[in-house]
Order: sequence, then structure tokens, then C-alpha cells
Amino acid sequence: MAIRFPAISLAKQILRRSNLVANQVAKDVPKGYLAVYVGVSQKKRFVVPISVLNQPSFQELLRKSEEEFGFSHPMGGITIPCREDVFVDLTSRLS
Repeated sequence: MAIRFPAISLAKQILRRSNLVANQVAKDVPKGYLAVYVGVSQKKRFVVPISVLNQPSFQELLRKSEEEFGFSHPMGGITIPCREDVFVDLTSRLS
């Protein structure tokens, strides 16, 4: 007799779907890097090293992204709602 948890099976389905989308988006992203989409009206794709995830300023951008989009990103990858020049300036200082 097995005990079933509907929430767990739903979570597994969501993860499978997000992995499919992530695999399609990540095909041309080198190992150790992350693709993000940045912009206010038009989105531009950037590939950044995963080491930036430890930086407090980049984490703040991720928090803003979560507030605006939750976990449903329209571009299929992480969408960061800030101006492109601000993002480039920030990431150039982190590297």
C-alpha cells in the first residue's frame, strides 16, 4: 500500500516542465554559466558566470525579478527587470 501526496506529484510535474524549458534554453550556454534576459521593454540575453550568484548586488536583482515575475519567466530563462546599461555596469564590477 502506497501513500500518495498530490502536492508532491504536482511539484514533480512542474519541475519536469521547467527542466524541459531550461534544457531548450540552455543548449548554447557553456557549463558554469547562466543565461539571463535583461531589459525593461525589450529584453536582451546575457550569459553570465554562475559565480555572480554569490554577489549581494546580483542577489538583489534576482529578488526584484522574483517580485515582478515570480517563477514564471516569459522568456523561458530568468528575466531581470532593470535597464541594460545598469546590468552591464553591475556585472562588469563583479567580474
